[in-house]
Amino acid sequence: MKYLDEFRDRDAVASLAAAIRAAATKPWRLMEVCGGQTHSIVRHGLDTLLPENVELIHGPGCPVCVTPTEAIDRAIALALRPGTALCTFGDMLRVPGSRGSLAQAKAEGGDVRMVYSPLDAVKLAQQEPELEVVFLAVGFETTAPAHALAVLQAHNLGLRNFSLLVSHVLVPPAIEAIAASADSRVDGFLAAGHVCAVMGEEQYRALVERLRVPIVITGFEPVDILLGVLLCIRQLERGEARLENPYARVVRSDGNRQAQAMVSEVFEEVPRRWRGIGELPRSGLALRPAFHDYDAERRFDLSGVRADDDPRCVAGEVLRGVKKPHQCGAFGTACTPERPLGAPMVSAEGACAAYYRYRRSEAQPATASAT
Repeated sequence: MKYLDEFRDRDAVASLAAAIRAAATKPWRLMEVCGGQTHSIVRHGLDTLLPENVELIHGPGCPVCVTPTEAIDRAIALALRPGTALCTFGDMLRVPGSRGSLAQAKAEGGDVRMVYSPLDAVKLAQQEPELEVVFLAVGFETTAPAHALAVLQAHNLGLRNFSLLVSHVLVPPAIEAIAASADSRVDGFLAAGHVCAVMGEEQYRALVERLRVPIVITGFEPVDILLGVLLCIRQLERGEARLENPYARVVRSDGNRQAQAMVSEVFEEVPRRWRGIGELPRSGLALRPAFHDYDAERRFDLSGVRADDDPRCVAGEVLRGVKKPHQCGAFGTACTPERPLGAPMVSAEGACAAYYRYRRSEAQPATASAT
């Protein structure tokens, strides 16, 4: 299949792995930011092809995983509110809050509806004008344009029964926070190609200048990821810190200007809490004052809903790259996809879910000795 098979070609993968082994003369630790990349790495065993002195660290690039507990609790409160329908993507249904999940709320009689697009929620609001329709808007820069479009569509239609419960987060502030943290182990970053396809290169070039670490924009197939590792290692070996974009078949230097303009019109940057990490400045999006009528948090006065993460869950350390999933004492025992303590175990892009699916047998001895 064109544009897929060639990026999974065994000979190309073997050649890149050999080039990495030849290039890496010192210990280096690279963080892949995106959960989709993490799943590809674990699924294809790419980390096992690397020399012992090159370690891949899994980062916070799973939007479901970093959605804070209180956002789930607020969504549950709305789902249980009479006359209100909470619309969401399927990957949010089983994410745990402090009072269960949206799937459990639905089982208890809450109006939770799975949709495939925020525009489906707009259509529902059109069809049922007596129903308050709330869409749970989570994600990185990749999903923000669709959510902005939904607000603009609702505004143009004059809908008064549609709103967003916004929990958007932005990737660059998280990279900066991880690089600056006292327990950071990261020498270079593999940036998420789909985020950069929207936002372009400018923000990441600025990050490189501030942090003085190499960043390579990387795709999601084995050849993409190993090429990103190789380019990052070569920079580190030469003492360089540059932005490189070998994913140019998807990512343009200026990104998607139309999408950026739409997001800028509807949203503004705000501080945002990240599950397991805490609040990061200018790391989230919120509706601008002109669109406050579509802000579910304001409309339904949800500011008082607060919640803490389960203390048994080390999602914050996993998302910061401090620990691997199997180094959590609850991994595979108290925490499973069927009974998750944290979002990384249930999300389709979560690192814990990837290890549980592809590395559980390998992780069991480490789990047994964890404290």
